[in-house]
Amino acid sequence: MSRTMTTPTVIDVAPHVKPPGLRARLTRQPEWFTFALIVVMCAVVGAINPRFFQFATLFDMLHSATTIAIFAMGTLVVLASGGIDVSFTAIGALTMYSITKAVFAWWPDAPFALILVIGAVGGTLLGLINGLLVHRLKAPSLIVTIGTLYLYRGILLTFVGTTFFMTIPHSMDHFGRLSLFSYETADGLRAVLPVSVLALFLAAGVTWWLLNRTMMGRAVYAMGGSLAIAERLGYNLRAIHLFVFGYTGMLAGVAGILHVANNRLANPFDLVGSELDVIAAVILGGARITGGTGTVVGTLLGVVLVTMINNVLILVGVPSTWQKVIVGLFILLAGTLFTLQRKN
Repeated sequence: MSRTMTTPTVIDVAPHVKPPGLRARLTRQPEWFTFALIVVMCAVVGAINPRFFQFATLFDMLHSATTIAIFAMGTLVVLASGGIDVSFTAIGALTMYSITKAVFAWWPDAPFALILVIGAVGGTLLGLINGLLVHRLKAPSLIVTIGTLYLYRGILLTFVGTTFFMTIPHSMDHFGRLSLFSYETADGLRAVLPVSVLALFLAAGVTWWLLNRTMMGRAVYAMGGSLAIAERLGYNLRAIHLFVFGYTGMLAGVAGILHVANNRLANPFDLVGSELDVIAAVILGGARITGGTGTVVGTLLGVVLVTMINNVLILVGVPSTWQKVIVGLFILLAGTLFTLQRKN
């Protein structure tokens, strides 16, 4: 009697993977929440005042967002590393005012590229002081940069000057008048897109490349995730601190020079208080204060949202006194949502 031997057939059944839902997407990409807020605001403002949907409004927003966006790129890098810097506006103010005043006195015909490089170098040196102090003192970066904020601002107001400087070097004045595109609106006004907005996209591109395509970028995120683990992995914490704060200082110096060129005025009291708007924009873009997270795209969306609140809501009759209230409410709402999603 013969027996028929059969070989069992093994069928591999791929497990059913449920596509990520809205909660998971918000947890991994919180910038979608900021994007949704921008869309809602555009729809509401545009419905109330159709003039919102004009190139002139877009040009004004880009012009207003240039300085804050460049500041935000540096702040993103610091937050991603687990630190926080509030001195970048003081660095920008000290750099722009002192360099503008010195160049006009000694070399009023200096090329703008040279002035921009000097501003970047000056900002980098001031930022490196922050990084060195944070690393040496082992103190929270917030405490250190609050100290340097008052130090840099005090040096500016005590030793450099406190008066408006309306006569700037010729090349800065010329650069501030350059435009990428301009046209005349139906109201007879001239809408101008300044050439300085190119610096916004350049800063965003360089920051994205540094954070996503270099070993230093990986080290920044690693240190922000866990300082102890980053040290055990062999990362040079001193080099990371110096890079993070030096890069932030460099962008602050560049932003300060561009700010003077765009406004054709050097005011030592400019930029005071704008650090809160910058930090708010980065947080609304999905970066956590605790570090290890944050994207360039999310930060740009946060800048757009804060700029809209500060510059566009006036079109629908919202008083300027309510701007900070709305920014604060959005931050609380976003923070609550992101915390709940992480817990889930």
